[in-house]
Amino acid sequence: MDDALTSAVPRSRPLRGVRVRAGRLVALCDRFAVPILALLLLVAIPALCGTFRLGLYGKYLSFAFCAVGLVLAWGYGGILSLGQGIFFGLGSYIVAMFMKLEATSLDPAAAVFNADGPPVPDFMTWNSVDTLPWWWVPFEHLWFALPALVILPAGLAFVLAYANFRKRVGSVYFSIVTLALSGIMSIVIIGQQGYTGGINGITNLTTFAGYSIQSDEAVYVMYYVTACLLLLSVLAGRFILRSRLGKVLIAVRDREDRIRFSGYDPALFKGFVFAVAALFSSVGGAMFTLQVGFASPSVSGIVPSIEMVVYAAVGGRLSLLGAVYGTLLVSVARSLLSEQFANYWMYFVGALFIGVTMFLPTGLAGLLDRFRHGRGASA
Repeated sequence: MDDALTSAVPRSRPLRGVRVRAGRLVALCDRFAVPILALLLLVAIPALCGTFRLGLYGKYLSFAFCAVGLVLAWGYGGILSLGQGIFFGLGSYIVAMFMKLEATSLDPAAAVFNADGPPVPDFMTWNSVDTLPWWWVPFEHLWFALPALVILPAGLAFVLAYANFRKRVGSVYFSIVTLALSGIMSIVIIGQQGYTGGINGITNLTTFAGYSIQSDEAVYVMYYVTACLLLLSVLAGRFILRSRLGKVLIAVRDREDRIRFSGYDPALFKGFVFAVAALFSSVGGAMFTLQVGFASPSVSGIVPSIEMVVYAAVGGRLSLLGAVYGTLLVSVARSLLSEQFANYWMYFVGALFIGVTMFLPTGLAGLLDRFRHGRGASA
């Protein structure tokens, strides 16, 4: 008996030492989390990937904007949005409209077809639309398109959220509202084929402000621009969460009635964080279009909106950095599995999401939290 006890002591010490060293390593990684992510995105991925794969990673990072925004809105604001595809699609179409008008203005055939006014895109002429709609005209100018990319999605999101939460609409019902709106947006885009390109979307986009997006050099440029903007979005989110605004936002999520009795307007804070999430999604949609060269209703409907929630859930809905890693993990897994198992890859992705939800309810970030002995989620 005594021999058994004494032999058990030395065995536990190495295990305890491993846990201590692992905890220290995790704490070190947590301290330099943003630089590590920057090295991964700006150095490691471009060094290990060719042009084709780098273009894929650029598209993955475009969706990571939505996941980062959902961490703010859902994880810290208590607002589960099932309609982030609305704002992703708005950003995509805003940039596509500018690029399409730019491409059309360089097309001699289009200029001859409509010599008395602004040139009409090809898909409009195919649908017997002879005059450029008035709401298309301002998108001829870059100085209008870029501010619209920021103002329109964020303004729409703020009005939508503030109007609902001002009436004290529950978060579950708000989720249903956003889900319905994403479906409506997709239906409208497909139905108004003469003005939006319909189910095919806006295609044949080759230049942005005179810069060709079809060369191998453009793939690298767009990837680095996307990665840098994503890192700036993460830093902006961390700044919000660490400010007094972030503390009030968390208090609104946990005890809304007490915050209201303290003199704050919870609807205003919810509207703000939802607008920030919409802004991030809009930027992601714009970068997506710049990299793929088209805008499609397939990225603004119900299915992509739910996928964006999956990205945030897998990474950890309380971790901005985890949202980026979750997006990369799910997107890479989806690409690899679709190449190997063309008919069954969706089942694998579904199983991944279910497994993470069941065994890691706080996502990948929860693994790090276990090593930190309950110190809380990292932003």
